[in-house]
Amino acid sequence: MNALGLIQVGLILSCTTTIISSLHCNHLPLQQRKVVENSLQLLDKMGKKFPQQCLREKTSFRFPERVLKPRQKETVKAAIEEIFQHIFYIFSKNLTLAAWDGTALEQFQNGLYRQIEQLEACVIKKQSHYFWSKEVNRLKLKKYFKKIDCFLKDKQHNLCSWEISRAEMRKCLQLVDKVIRKL
Repeated sequence: MNALGLIQVGLILSCTTTIISSLHCNHLPLQQRKVVENSLQLLDKMGKKFPQQCLREKTSFRFPERVLKPRQKETVKAAIEEIFQHIFYIFSKNLTLAAWDGTALEQFQNGLYRQIEQLEACVIKKQSHYFWSKEVNRLKLKKYFKKIDCFLKDKQHNLCSWEISRAEMRKCLQLVDKVIRKL
């Protein structure tokens, strides 16, 4: 095959890869809905009912809902990616006192990780407005998840702190699910 033929094959492969990648990203909201639905089911499966003795320790973390209401879809996707990363981080450490189903927890973590990878591959990171919005949202989300992380540390990752955090993650994922359904 001559050089011109190789260039043509290379261009065809490049275009095909771009098309396949964009098709994959076009189906991302559907994939996200499935991941969130599965994650909610796994959160329920991981533990039992919310322990009554933990009710008096409940706290309000106040999820920054505005991060999920920007005008650009890419900014919403970036916020969702950030949320998944924080949830993954929280549910990847000091779980010894949580007393949860290990298989469900592992499936929960794996689903989040796969979704983070897919979102990273699909989110466009080159628009200046997008960068600004992402940074502002990132800081709001970081503050929210830091409250949860500090709460867990303050309570020494005890059973109630994990159950309260699990309930909070449920609320968080339900908000993400509502947004995804609108995308």
